[in-house]
Amino acid sequence: MASTGLLAQVLVAKYADHLPLYRQEKIFERAGMKLARSTMAEWVGVCSVQLQPLADALREAILAHRVVHADETPVQMLQPGTKKTHRAYLWAYAPGAFEDLRAVVYDFTDGRAGEHARRFLGDWHGSLLCDDYAGYKACFMQGVTEIGCMAHARRKFFDLHVAAKSQLAEQALRYMGQL
Repeated sequence: MASTGLLAQVLVAKYADHLPLYRQEKIFERAGMKLARSTMAEWVGVCSVQLQPLADALREAILAHRVVHADETPVQMLQPGTKKTHRAYLWAYAPGAFEDLRAVVYDFTDGRAGEHARRFLGDWHGSLLCDDYAGYKACFMQGVTEIGCMAHARRKFFDLHVAAKSQLAEQALRYMGQL
């Protein structure tokens, strides 16, 4: 196994800087270091197995809170061997904004189906702050309390005010600004 510094470099480049392993392979090669993509892929796999208990503990710590924030965002994933990408999703879960724990757990999935949120939340029954994406709705039928996202609600009033100069929408925006 490589040094912890080299492992950290590969993982940070892959996940924080969005550099696929094939690009990292070329970067290392330009620096005079022959490092096969397959070797880095093995390191990523071993590191993910070694770090899984930490991710599980962080998930449990977040789900110990009454309020959890959730959001999903699309990411392009390179399909090995095809030179094509497809849309995958990164789901983010964090405790409420006023909690002492400042943490986020990311759950990577190959799709956006609501089953991914249900699987992550398991039997948790707190209040979920999220947008109005239909994928969360099944959670609300299983004992989770829905908290709507003010930013998403505000955007609708803003768009209505811009498009139609709605006085009612303008008044709603003023009220929201006071909050």
